[in-house]
Amino acid sequence: MQRRRTLATLGAGLAAGLIALGASPALSETARAAGARAPDLTGVWTNAWYTKLERPKVFKGLVATQAEAEAYETPRRALHGELASKDDAVGQNESEFPDNGPGLARIRGELRSSWIVDPADGRIPWITAQKARLRIGEMPPETYDNVEDRDTDERCLTASGSGVPMINAHDANLVEIVQSPGWVAILMEKNHETRFVRIQRPGAAASPPPAGLGAWMGVSIGRWDGPTLVVETTGFRPGFTAMHDVLKLSDRAQVVERFTRTGPAELAYEFEVTDPTLFTRPWRAEMVFRPAEGQLFEYACHEGNYSLPSILAAARAAEREKAAAGAAKPAGP
Repeated sequence: MQRRRTLATLGAGLAAGLIALGASPALSETARAAGARAPDLTGVWTNAWYTKLERPKVFKGLVATQAEAEAYETPRRALHGELASKDDAVGQNESEFPDNGPGLARIRGELRSSWIVDPADGRIPWITAQKARLRIGEMPPETYDNVEDRDTDERCLTASGSGVPMINAHDANLVEIVQSPGWVAILMEKNHETRFVRIQRPGAAASPPPAGLGAWMGVSIGRWDGPTLVVETTGFRPGFTAMHDVLKLSDRAQVVERFTRTGPAELAYEFEVTDPTLFTRPWRAEMVFRPAEGQLFEYACHEGNYSLPSILAAARAAEREKAAAGAAKPAGP
């Protein structure tokens, strides 16, 4: 991978984007004062931990004991938080560099076994029929009839760990936040996805839900609630969008996120997901970000996208071979 740019250059570029979207460089004194009072969330953060969205069955509850944590972390340390995959015959998982941080996350001093805190079992409350329909937790069948049959991750349209809500993934868990009085930009490492959050003025009426075709990451509107940035995202694209390996959202979804700077080296992140199309009830999660050890580097997703013509051409060739073989087969008596 090539270096994206230095942090200063990256921040300047995002700031220019914010200005283009309406954050005037000639700020009034009132706006300057409001911006000065707003808590500073800027920086490059990471949510790389062994803790994941849903709770593994080996844990009894949300808060893991030290013994449970040691038993879980020890076999994973050799592969940076991963286990060797039984289905990976060529060793791809072991040859890559997973980004899973130092171990299970601590939130308010507690070792957490999952990000989900409600429901109490630490699992997404899927509507059973929808979970089966979307084949959540299963390996979906491979189809090659057209481009849109291919996975959106393969086509570089979505990526685990780069969406709304922000959930850590196998790799590329860096997030850069750049803020101005009127906007907050959230740049995610994977696929260099950038979310522009428009900040509502104090006392302003709530913005109406966005209209139109929707967006891959929805439309985000933010407001300051004391030290916390509250971001509400709606307006997702029609149908179902993969936000993570274990999570999809529909166009009826609403995600409310809360960002709170709890110290010089910690950013608390909470979110609640409501989607009556897919889930039996709203569900809530808590996460913690820590400062990244380095800068963002380019994560250029293009492999599957560029390879799609070859993927579909190979499928057509296989179909022709199968048809030719069938035609050449002697007829029965």
